[in-house]
Amino acid sequence: MKQLLTGNASVATAVRLCGVDYIPAYPITPQTEIIELLSRWIGDGSMDARLVMMESEHSMITAAGAASLAGARTFTATSSQGLLYGFEMLYNLAGWRVPVVMANVSRGVASPITLEPDHNDVLSARDSGFLQIHAETCQEALDSVIMAYMMAEDSRVKLPAIVNLDGFYLSYTREPVQVPQKEQVLELLPEYRPTAGYMSAQNPMSVAVAVLDGRAYSYFKYQMHLASLNALDVHERVSGDFERVFGRKYDVVEGFMLEDADYVIVMTNSLTTTARAAVKEMRSQGSKVGLVRIRLLRPFPRKEVAQMLAGKKGVAVLDQNISIGSGGILYPEVTSALYHRSDRPSKVISFIGGLGGKHLGVAEFRHMIKVTEESVREDRQPLQSILLFTDSDWGKVKEMLKTAGKREVPEQ
Repeated sequence: MKQLLTGNASVATAVRLCGVDYIPAYPITPQTEIIELLSRWIGDGSMDARLVMMESEHSMITAAGAASLAGARTFTATSSQGLLYGFEMLYNLAGWRVPVVMANVSRGVASPITLEPDHNDVLSARDSGFLQIHAETCQEALDSVIMAYMMAEDSRVKLPAIVNLDGFYLSYTREPVQVPQKEQVLELLPEYRPTAGYMSAQNPMSVAVAVLDGRAYSYFKYQMHLASLNALDVHERVSGDFERVFGRKYDVVEGFMLEDADYVIVMTNSLTTTARAAVKEMRSQGSKVGLVRIRLLRPFPRKEVAQMLAGKKGVAVLDQNISIGSGGILYPEVTSALYHRSDRPSKVISFIGGLGGKHLGVAEFRHMIKVTEESVREDRQPLQSILLFTDSDWGKVKEMLKTAGKREVPEQ
């Protein structure tokens, strides 16, 4: 059945379809609609689950992990400062090896305050042990929650997962979404059972006990690392099963107009839809441009990224985030994946844009390709990430650079 759903409603619908038992929650814009919908459905009896409002995101994430250890299929959601408030517990849940699924509705992190999205919140969690799936559309947001449970609960993985969607750009955008039947979902998602058995008063056990010996700590961390890498193979199985039942195919990395492309844009999340339009327009003007969207950010699909970009002349990596004092976060991961290949692209250029929800249109993507083409033609590599601004902003940016003591002001 096809319905017109927001990204938040798509996530909530998937949670209901997955037979989730327990939802600890704490409101924060722009994810609150997810919790409101789930609360409404539980209240009117159309969803058999328990939702508990906690006193903070730290308590919320802790409760999610504890409930999962006790045998409940558990879900929660947050955004921005909320994710960071509970940050300590992300590492605990991964160490407990609990397959909790969390939706993060990306929003720029203060200060200054913004309600619009960038990805510094979710990418700050990339080293915690959580799997990360990043959605482009409302349909994918729904499907990714289902697939996240399938991956996280697999015995070869047993790690928590984050499904990320852009705040406002996707969370409150309505799109036609094909909603599956619950019976179809549960065919792919059997009843959840903790690997070590249910934790209870009758079945006490130690979880994440103090390890004073560094060798033991290293062993557990390496075990988590291998489990995360296993998720690449598990995703292939999950994707095949999902396509068989629902007819929709998802890969860890997805290419668009890539086969004969000389120049490629690499990016994630909802702005990919605008980038596709830009690629089509540039193609119509004779430019051999393609697009790579990285859908699974953790574990990072190094082999798949390298294979898709092999033999290309130039690559433009767009980061909707900034690591202050360094640059884009995605860029070094892409270049690292390419480093050992003899057929790696001639130039890989770093771009940063869309911070705090700043609009990026077709013109900005055309500019990225223009700069990348010039870098290849002139055999030069920019030393720093290139910040994307519109013409109307550029005067302010130049004044800001002069005030900061930059004698040489770069061109836009």
